[in-house]
Amino acid sequence: MTAFLGVSASVTGRRWVGLSENDDRLAQAIAQQTGLPATLSRTLARLGVAATDASAYLTPSLRDLMPDPSIFRDMDTAAERIMQAITKRQTIAIFADYDVDGGSSAALLIDYLRQFSIPATLYVPDRIDEGYGPNEPAMADLASRHDLIICVDCGTLSHDAIAAAKDADVIVLDHHMGGETLPPALAVVNPNRQDEDNDFGNLCAAGVVFLTLVAVNRNLRAAGQTEPNLIALLDLVALATVADVAPLTGLNRALVRQGLKVMTRRDRVGLAALSDAARLTSAPNSYHLGFALGPRINAGGRIGKADLGARLLATTDPHEAQAMADQLSQLNDDRRDIETQVRLQAMEQAEERGFNAPLVWAAGNGWHPGVVGIVASRLKEASNRPAIVIGLDGAEGKGSGRSVTGIDLGSAIATCTHEGLLLKGGGHKMAAGLTVATDKLEEAMARLSELLQKQGADKIGPKDLMLDGSVMPSAITTDLIEQLEMAGPFGAGAPAPRFALPAQKIAFAKRAGESHLRLTAQDANGGRIDAICFGAYDGPIGPMLENHKGQSFHLAGRLEIDEWGGRRKAKLRLEDVALAE
Repeated sequence: MTAFLGVSASVTGRRWVGLSENDDRLAQAIAQQTGLPATLSRTLARLGVAATDASAYLTPSLRDLMPDPSIFRDMDTAAERIMQAITKRQTIAIFADYDVDGGSSAALLIDYLRQFSIPATLYVPDRIDEGYGPNEPAMADLASRHDLIICVDCGTLSHDAIAAAKDADVIVLDHHMGGETLPPALAVVNPNRQDEDNDFGNLCAAGVVFLTLVAVNRNLRAAGQTEPNLIALLDLVALATVADVAPLTGLNRALVRQGLKVMTRRDRVGLAALSDAARLTSAPNSYHLGFALGPRINAGGRIGKADLGARLLATTDPHEAQAMADQLSQLNDDRRDIETQVRLQAMEQAEERGFNAPLVWAAGNGWHPGVVGIVASRLKEASNRPAIVIGLDGAEGKGSGRSVTGIDLGSAIATCTHEGLLLKGGGHKMAAGLTVATDKLEEAMARLSELLQKQGADKIGPKDLMLDGSVMPSAITTDLIEQLEMAGPFGAGAPAPRFALPAQKIAFAKRAGESHLRLTAQDANGGRIDAICFGAYDGPIGPMLENHKGQSFHLAGRLEIDEWGGRRKAKLRLEDVALAE
C-alpha cells in the first residue's frame, strides 16, 4: 500500500496509511446511497460499516444488541440467588478488584441494592499486602458475617479462597480468562469461561454485572415486584468499558454511547465531583473516561487506599464525593511522579534488550507495583510489541503486561503459570498480571517470549498511523467534528478518525508545561487551526516544530471541539508530523 502523502517514515518513525482501495470504494458508496458527508462516510468505511447498515450504526439500539442474559452459563442461578438475597433481606458482601472495572462493578451492585434499602459490605484488597483477587483470610471473614458474597472483576481462578468461604454462598461475576476447572462457587458468570461458546468475550466485568442485573430485574418483574431503573446505571458501565480498554464495538459501543448520555446529566455525585476535579468543561466523551476520570479512580488502588475509587462511585453524599475526588486527584499526581521514575529506568533497560524481540520487558528492585501496568503500556506503545514490567521485592516480583492486537498475552501467561514458571498469572488477551520467583525471572521471560513468537509477535512492524483522509484548516468546523462523532464513541477496537493536514506552516509554537506543545498551523490560503501536542517534548515533535525555521510540515491527528472559556471552536490534537517535501 502506498504511504499516505508519501510519508513512509514520519518524525516518529511511523508510516502513514490511508484507506484501502476497497474502503475508498465503500466510502463513495456510503456517501452516494445515504447522502452523508464524505468525511463521515470515509470513517464509516474504515470501521467496516456497509452502506445499508450506516443508518443503524449511527443510531445503535441497546435493546437490539442486548443478548438474553440466560445464554451465559450459571446466569440463571446467579440471578435467582441475588433475588433471593433481596427478598429475604440477607446480608451481602461485594469483593471487588481495585481498578476502575472492579470499582464500577462494585458501585453498580451497591447502587442497585441501595434501591431495596439493602446495605452491602464493600471489600477491596490492598494491591501490595493482599494482591489481586480473593484471598483465604478475607473470604473466610466475610463468609462468617454474610449470607452471600459476590466477587466482581475477580474470582474465576480463586479456588482456595472461595473454598475458604464455607459459611456463605459465593457468586463470581468476572471476565478474566478461566482455567480448566472452576472454583467451588454457587455460580461463575464469565463470558471467558473455557466452556462458554457465546460472542461476548469482550465484555468488561461491569458489563457482565449489568447483564446479571438485567436477569435479576426480569425475575423481579415475573414475581410482580418493582424493578430498579437499570439505564441510570449505564454511566458506570461506560466508564468501566472504556477504562478497561474493552473494544468499543457491538454491545460495548451501545453501552458506552448510552452511558455517556447518562453521565451528561451529572446525577452520580461521585462522577460529577471527579469531573470537576479533572477540570472537564464539556460533555464527557470516551477520551475523558479513559484519560481523565479512569486514571484518577485507578490511583486509589495503585498507590492509595484500595477502595477509594469504588466508594467515590457509590456515594450519594456530595461533600464526601468532593473530598474523595480531591484525594484521588492528588494521588493521581503522586502516581505520575512515581510512574515517571519507573518509566525512565524501564525504557532504558528494555532498549538495551531490544525493541524487536517478541516480548519487551523490564524488571527492577523496588518498582512500585501500582505503576508497572502503566509503564508496560508505555513500552508497548514505544515498541509495538507485547510488554511486561515487573517490580521485584526480594524473592518475588509482581508484574503487569500489555499486548498488541492479534497477540494473546493472557493465554501465554496462563501457559507459563501451568508449567510452573510463574507463581501466579491471569488476565485476558490484551492485559494480564503475574507473580514470578526472582530466581526464575529470566527463564520465565524467555519462555513467554518463545510462546509469543509462535503467535507472530516478532514479525510485527512499526505501528502504522491510520488516516481517514486529509483536510485543510478552513474546512475544519465544529459542525464537521460533530458529524464525525456520530460514528463514535471511539476507543479500543474502533479507533477515532484521524486526518492529515498537508503542507502546513507553523504560525505559532510554544512549550506548555514540562512536555506539551501549543501551536497554530496555517495553510497556503490563510486557513488556520490551533493544536495541542501532548508529550511533544518526550520525543522529536516538540523540538522540531518549535524550531520550524519556516518549513512546511504535514500534520496528523484527531479533530476535537475546544469549549474552554465557553467558546466552542475546532482544534487539532496533534499526534504525528512529517516534513513536507
